[in-house]
Amino acid sequence: MSHAWLAGVLTTLGACGGPAPAPAPAPPKPPAAAAPAPVAPAQPAAVKASEVPMPGVPNYEPKGRRDPFVSLEARQGAGGLTVASTKLTGIVRGDRTPLALVEASDGIGYILKPGDTLGDGRLLEIGSDSVVFSVTPKPGSPSDRVVLKLATN
Repeated sequence: MSHAWLAGVLTTLGACGGPAPAPAPAPPKPPAAAAPAPVAPAQPAAVKASEVPMPGVPNYEPKGRRDPFVSLEARQGAGGLTVASTKLTGIVRGDRTPLALVEASDGIGYILKPGDTLGDGRLLEIGSDSVVFSVTPKPGSPSDRVVLKLATN
């Protein structure tokens, strides 16, 4: 067994030796080109203040996409969803946080938990048969409390 091992080591070491490979031929040197004419220094172009990047301000080019740095605001007027235009259709209570089932005037339902926002309001609390929203009509104005009650049959 030791003779076979010794023969294998000697064969391996013998294969490692040999002449060194020839170095690759050096690439031919390009002919010397005429030195380029000196270029007159260009005058700095007038830079607009809007083109100068300011440190700490993100630079974003939308290219047809929504600008992620613009805050999403609730649409005002007829196009926006308001808490007053919704109705409470159900309350789900379980081991975890209670959920409110709210339906908008267009028939779309929303499942909300306390702290969620819906249109112009934020859900504050869920009671046994009602929910309380904090509604801010305009940014900076005081908020109003709106209570939606379950419809009784």
